[in-house]
Amino acid sequence: MKISTITVPSPLSLWTTLCSFGTFNIACSFAALWAFLKVSRALRWRLKTTQLRGPPRTSFIYGVSHDLASSQDSAGMYERWATEYGVAYMIPSVLGQTRIVLCDPRAIAHFYARETWTYVQTPFSLALLEASVGRGLLWSQGEAHRRQRKALTPAFSNAAIRKLASVFYDSAYKAKGAWDTAIESSKDGDAVIEVQNWINHISLDTIGIAGFSHDFGSLDGKRASVTEVFDAFGNNRQASVVNRAFFLLASVFPIIARIPNKRTKLFKKLGVTLGEISNDLLIRSRREKNANISGRDEEKSIIGLLLKSEGHDAELHMSEEEVVAQMKVLLLAGYETTSISLTWALIELSRHPNVQTCLREELLAFGADPTYDQLKASLPYLDAVIHEILRLHPPVREFTRLAAADDVIPLSEPVRTVSGETTDSISIAKGTLITIPGAAINRSSAIWGPDAKEFKPDRWLNEDGISGKAREVQGHRHLLTFVDGPRACLGKDFAITEFKTVLLVLVKNFVFEMRDGPDSQVEIVRGIMARPRVIGEDGIGVPLRVRRYE
Repeated sequence: MKISTITVPSPLSLWTTLCSFGTFNIACSFAALWAFLKVSRALRWRLKTTQLRGPPRTSFIYGVSHDLASSQDSAGMYERWATEYGVAYMIPSVLGQTRIVLCDPRAIAHFYARETWTYVQTPFSLALLEASVGRGLLWSQGEAHRRQRKALTPAFSNAAIRKLASVFYDSAYKAKGAWDTAIESSKDGDAVIEVQNWINHISLDTIGIAGFSHDFGSLDGKRASVTEVFDAFGNNRQASVVNRAFFLLASVFPIIARIPNKRTKLFKKLGVTLGEISNDLLIRSRREKNANISGRDEEKSIIGLLLKSEGHDAELHMSEEEVVAQMKVLLLAGYETTSISLTWALIELSRHPNVQTCLREELLAFGADPTYDQLKASLPYLDAVIHEILRLHPPVREFTRLAAADDVIPLSEPVRTVSGETTDSISIAKGTLITIPGAAINRSSAIWGPDAKEFKPDRWLNEDGISGKAREVQGHRHLLTFVDGPRACLGKDFAITEFKTVLLVLVKNFVFEMRDGPDSQVEIVRGIMARPRVIGEDGIGVPLRVRRYE
């Protein structure tokens, strides 16, 4: 009996055969395969995803993305579209992509509950995060994110933050001393102070001491490499049309982000600088641990927990790369987010002197500096002011995720599809881009009522101040500022406590006014995150007229 055999060609013979087709034919074959896959995915997406209404594209290349990126009020754009098209709608994006925008509390709660698993970072976000802060808590997803987050959680407990209150006060009083000196040297009894720069110094020194037992000394006038790279972002002029186009195209082709330009070079420099500082801090902390310099409490500090997680027998082990990445994330987040919120607080209090007076009266009536527990429970108007700032001016204004699997998202109210039908849920195909416009939700008139755009801390002082629709928003105090679900901000209580402490010290001791009067206009500029700037100023300038309260 004959046994037929199948001859398996060698790799060399396969290569020879391919070469006989010619380079052009091979390139055409790959192009055809790529096109087939793209068309197949597009057809599947169209069949599996509910086709919603939305605004028409204003650019063949960018859809409406360029309009959003260049707008001073992208939140207002999202809100107007929600009014016109419903609580869930589609917007045309870069190079034919489409994004689904969710402005519905029930839909957003469903989304957050599945983030890091069903909804994941986009390839462009991952590339940018890896370049700047490494594979830490912001970059990781799924099980890796759960493990990293669990390892750091004890450092942000109430007990841990209670011990840090003195650090927050120390930084605030250092700034107070410097401002006292500036006012004393003035003939007019006041001084024009560029507050955003000072608030940056407070935030940097605070996260250095509280997180890593290291004083950067920026409040004492020391210049550090980290300060210089942060300032470089702040002093970067408003994004040019070319730079904006560059980043929009990179959202479709992440490899473009590897092409050097001014902003990608800044992100790379940020990553290198934060890495150098983190490594230095880590080496010093290891040395102190080995010499038994650190106390027992240090084991539950941020740096203590990171050192503990390095051990191979640690329950929640992290590699050295992951440990350094966490340090970079915490330095960046501790610096950027709190300083932005504090700057906005001083701007709004300068614009609303009656609110500033009410806040000062509460603080002075309380007397001595409150403890951590008193900060949380005994100063209702301070709490109202900071939450109104967090509502109106969230540091992260929106974010986009990619559906890693098919899903069905429920809605609290029906929307109309392109075909004219109404639906109370939307089908999402794998590969769909989902955008949550947090700033738009926080100040939506449909959710927060007709006074949603106003700075009105009193809304937080009684139960009727927050409308029924706003109560449906799941998140800290019905806000999306700290997001929600598995990726909710781990440092939320740390940030709020620092925010309250610093604002308390400054408002008790100083009176703030806009330098050029209450009608001074403020614009949004790009730092690492969106920052306020008084129109006409350089960099991130926010000059306020400051005098002692007497």
